[in-house]
Amino acid sequence: MMTLLITCLGLLFIWVVVNSFFLPSLHKYTTSAHKEKISILIPLRNEASNVASLVDNLKKQTYPAVEYLFLDDHSTDGTYELLVNHCRSLKQATILKGVDLPEGWVGKVHACHQLSEHASGDYLFFLDADIRIAPNTVKHLLAIASAKKAGLISGFPHFPVKTWLSTLLIPMQSFLIYVHLPLFLANFTRFSSASAAHGSFMFFSRNAYNAAGGHSSVFNSLTEDVHLMRNVKKAGERGLLLNNTKVASCFMYETNREVWEGFTKNSFPGIGRSYLLAGLVILFYSFFFIAPFFMAIAGFVTATFQLILPYCLTVFISLWIDIHSRQKLWHCFLIPLASISLLLVLLNSIRSSRKNGFVWKGRHYQ
Repeated sequence: MMTLLITCLGLLFIWVVVNSFFLPSLHKYTTSAHKEKISILIPLRNEASNVASLVDNLKKQTYPAVEYLFLDDHSTDGTYELLVNHCRSLKQATILKGVDLPEGWVGKVHACHQLSEHASGDYLFFLDADIRIAPNTVKHLLAIASAKKAGLISGFPHFPVKTWLSTLLIPMQSFLIYVHLPLFLANFTRFSSASAAHGSFMFFSRNAYNAAGGHSSVFNSLTEDVHLMRNVKKAGERGLLLNNTKVASCFMYETNREVWEGFTKNSFPGIGRSYLLAGLVILFYSFFFIAPFFMAIAGFVTATFQLILPYCLTVFISLWIDIHSRQKLWHCFLIPLASISLLLVLLNSIRSSRKNGFVWKGRHYQ
């Protein structure tokens, strides 16, 4: 059994290393030749703490042919008033007020749908209010969209962490991609099942967005980003997941409660609410990333190096991913705790799905 575990972890490390080479880096592509119009579309619901820094960040964009559309989705914290104040000095900015949420729609999906109806760009760039992008980001995106003939580009940005739970869980988003997603299939084929995306950073060509049915095609999805990537591929367009950590940072959650609720909302729906997949995930992380920690403790106590080796391999796997996703390098030593946290969130997500549903931004979803 020990030999099998060591062999499997060694092969998993090789898989992660090889897999990472199929994730292109956005910052390596650049151009100044494009003149297409870009619509930057940002939904906001109770984002008062983000408005000032968001608008200041957008003012630094170097691509000239840009329009900025903001939609206030029934905020109660003064978001709209702050937008009006700060956008006075942002050229080509339009502020919209969201209409009432139709029955069955997810709030953010409906907000993005409304934004798309007002956009006039050749490309639609959906951003979250808590993301900050480098000045040349649009130029990088246009360059890689042209080079790779991509209809949708997305990526998991750099995630600065503030709380102990975010330190454990947020880096696991990238961990799941590198470990579980065959990036060759995701980026070099139109195999829709091999798809991932991050909703804070979604860059569509207008043609691909329309062909995929836009946000109205995923109106009731809590993981609309992944479903949109799948729809783009099904429509015959190319979807591309890339490493955008050097041009985008996402300040996702302010509190441990937000981390818990956000991951709860996405965990079980993210695997299609499949109990079989949930069981396999629990077994996989328990065997490969939690058990080796307790084996290492026994190894230290008994001075048995072979018992320590599996934990060392899990650290190497996590370290490789943390380097590429620009997370704190010491996070790799916490992979057992991060895995336990991931499984607890998944179990809570299953419980919520079976009972009262999910709550996010003051709205309830089943």
